[in-house]
Amino acid sequence: MKMLSVVAACLLAAPLSAQQGANIVPVEPIPQIVVGSSGQVKISPDRATIQISVQTKAATAAAAASENASRQAAVISAIRALGLSADQISTAGYTVYPEQRYEPNREPVITGYNVTNTISVEVRKLDQVGPVIDASLAKGANMVTSLQFFASNTEEARRRAIALAVQKARLDAEAAAQAGGGTLGSLLEVSVGAYIAPQPRPMVMMRTAAVADQSQTPINPGEETVSVDGTTRWKFVGR
Repeated sequence: MKMLSVVAACLLAAPLSAQQGANIVPVEPIPQIVVGSSGQVKISPDRATIQISVQTKAATAAAAASENASRQAAVISAIRALGLSADQISTAGYTVYPEQRYEPNREPVITGYNVTNTISVEVRKLDQVGPVIDASLAKGANMVTSLQFFASNTEEARRRAIALAVQKARLDAEAAAQAGGGTLGSLLEVSVGAYIAPQPRPMVMMRTAAVADQSQTPINPGEETVSVDGTTRWKFVGR
């Protein structure tokens, strides 16, 4: 009797399942408009990083290194005298390499040694950039290999760039919807891409101390661009 009951229950359930499956209505996909856009916001830098090098040459590596150390110490002292702290100055590179003379069918002959000591200076007041460069050159630096301006806080600018990107996407989506014979519906999804940081603007400068004493180095930081890319999906409403 138990086996018959189970079989009967299965027979009764099968038509019910088939009936439920017959009532399933396929869901039509929602017509959508997908738009990619970007937003850019201009900001004024308030910081700078300068790489300053002392390059010396002598007959021996030791002599070139000794002269280099003396001149670089004078450069650092001059920068500190402008009010910069020790944590704003760090060593960025140090190289020693021989200069060689090449002649046909002969071994290269070492004619001297070059030593280059590069420091990185973080300037937190932009009006100090020119004085730092001038003081360094006056005390023995002979290369400024990089000058990079940047903003210390870009979060507010990044959020404004996101808002601009979405606003531009809406305008483009409205134009696409109208061209497609319909209207723009609600926003379905927003995807914000990676923040694109302002690119460094390298500068190379090689001057003698005599030239540096003639006038203060003019510095114009200009503006930086904060850019954010985004993708939006909108509902398309047909007429």
